[in-house]
Amino acid sequence: MEVWSKLSPTVLIVATQHWFPTARLAVALANAGCVVEAVCPDSHPVCATSAVQRLHAYKGLAPVRSLAKAIESAKPDLIVPGDDLSTHYLHLLYRRALESGTAGAPICAVIERSLGSPASFSVVESRDAFMQQAEEEGIRVPKTRAIPNLGALRQWIAEFGYPAVLKADGTSGGYGVRIVHTVEKAERAFRALQAPPLLARAVKRALINRDRSLIWPSLLRRRSAVSVQTFVEGHDATSTVACWRGNVLGALHFQVINKRYASGPATVMRWIDNACMSEAVAKMVRRLNLSGVHGFDFILHAQSGDAYLIEINPRTTQVGHLTLGMGRDLPAALYAAVTGTPIQPARKLTDNDTIALFPQEWMRDPNSPFLQSAYHDVPSGEPELLRSCIRSGQKQNALNTQQRFDQALARVPRT
Repeated sequence: MEVWSKLSPTVLIVATQHWFPTARLAVALANAGCVVEAVCPDSHPVCATSAVQRLHAYKGLAPVRSLAKAIESAKPDLIVPGDDLSTHYLHLLYRRALESGTAGAPICAVIERSLGSPASFSVVESRDAFMQQAEEEGIRVPKTRAIPNLGALRQWIAEFGYPAVLKADGTSGGYGVRIVHTVEKAERAFRALQAPPLLARAVKRALINRDRSLIWPSLLRRRSAVSVQTFVEGHDATSTVACWRGNVLGALHFQVINKRYASGPATVMRWIDNACMSEAVAKMVRRLNLSGVHGFDFILHAQSGDAYLIEINPRTTQVGHLTLGMGRDLPAALYAAVTGTPIQPARKLTDNDTIALFPQEWMRDPNSPFLQSAYHDVPSGEPELLRSCIRSGQKQNALNTQQRFDQALARVPRT
């Protein structure tokens, strides 16, 4: 029994928001030898996989309590957050467990083992704090500053000019990013990004998407922290790493070829070997003493090709499940770290450097040439997940109208 426990570690996937890459990582972790359990909404894509051996109830109006119960029941060796909100709730749970003393010690221990040093929790949740630490490490970054009010925003613009990039903490998928070219648009974007979610949007998300994450922020009128960055002209790039106690165990570096929309998530990516990105990631993983899976976003300067680090994603990303050989198999790296065994990567998925993400690129353009020329990452071994992806794609036309409505609501200036 002791040997089985060592070689079959239990991984608890925390998935609060409906996102297909979380389900893909669950499958990859199971294939690596892990026992996978999940706490998530009952309609989450991870429920459609054969990888998850046990599901734990997730209550959208009591998320931290749901996570605590799941951890106490699963007794996981590792916790993997599937989205930014999951990471935020794990940080909250850690603080509450710490305050409870001895009773909360087991929860604190597994969260710290899974995510890294608690001293880094506030840093990875703050775009401004993260960028300051990156700059202290000598990493090439755009100028970044927290903007508490319109006066500070006007001062920034007077000093650095346009275009300016405004970002709200706690957002992902490009929804919390605005690129502005005039003072009027900058002020309007700041008000929209800082404002609490509209109740209409929160109710829609709860009823249609079964995502209750916006209910409390809307009711309690919670405002988001906003920062501003200088604009770097160039090409988007991204790194996803598996790390353990401040050391990088495996890394995937990609240049973004296609995106779902201008500031949105990637749909087609090309693997690259970029020493500057590797060095920057290693420095930040060491500086923050990180463990688990983390993503880092970059801009490759249009003229010089220099890599500018622009933010961290403290959770798995769209490519975290890909197994691309030694040093590029993150599930195998995590399994090895937890069990204390050598890394044994899975069979390499493809020799094609270009990856068309499924269902992202197919949903963006069913006739995209990349579906033929790139490696199309279809989960053919998971028929229920594949059906779930296809159903989502079929609904995309109807959802486009609702998404435009959501984006319009997010941009409404409010005081």
